[in-house]
Amino acid sequence: MIKSRDYEEYLIESLKDPEEAAGYLNAVIEGGDFRVFLLALKHVQQAYGGMTKLATKTNKSRASLYKTLSATGNPYFKTIQHILSTINLSLVVTHKKPNTRSDGVKSQALTACKSPTPKDKSIPKIVVKVAPMIRPRVIKSY
Repeated sequence: MIKSRDYEEYLIESLKDPEEAAGYLNAVIEGGDFRVFLLALKHVQQAYGGMTKLATKTNKSRASLYKTLSATGNPYFKTIQHILSTINLSLVVTHKKPNTRSDGVKSQALTACKSPTPKDKSIPKIVVKVAPMIRPRVIKSY
């Protein structure tokens, strides 16, 4: 008989690797749904010790963090940065060239914001990516 493993257990175990966690969050960001990003961030924080450990590191209540990372959460950018930095990840903005298919047709490039396409094509499109931090930062609470 073949042993089966719960998908969520496998996911949480694999997200303990910082490169895997960064790739997972980047894939979710490219999907463009912020609610899915919050769920993915919740999975990553579970891999890094759970909500109690995150609450201790961020000096926020567990209830506040559960609300922040829920599907209806609407966290500040600063809060997301703080959560990512406690698990040694950071947000990075990079230039992204438009994708071109083999038949020469340009596909839409994903951008960090939903602004209209600029009339001046020389303005670069950007995408936000999550990357592992080289060294952990010390977060001071005020």
